[in-house]
Amino acid sequence: MPAMKRTTVYFDPVVFESVRSGAARAELSISAFINRTIRDVFEEEEEDQSIFEERRNEPNIPLEDFLADMKRRGKL
Repeated sequence: MPAMKRTTVYFDPVVFESVRSGAARAELSISAFINRTIRDVFEEEEEDQSIFEERRNEPNIPLEDFLADMKRRGKL
């Protein structure tokens, strides 16, 4: 693993408590929990971007048409 970088981050007290309790539940240090969480967010964002790129050339459908089709098929 590459060398870790050190920084200081200031959290809102409510956010910090959520991070602290999340780290405790996961049995991780706060640093490891934040690293894992941020890595997961970036991976998900990369997946989302990939899906967006795959669908970029699909036609746009007006919302009204989409909803009418969903109702016609019994999905709404």
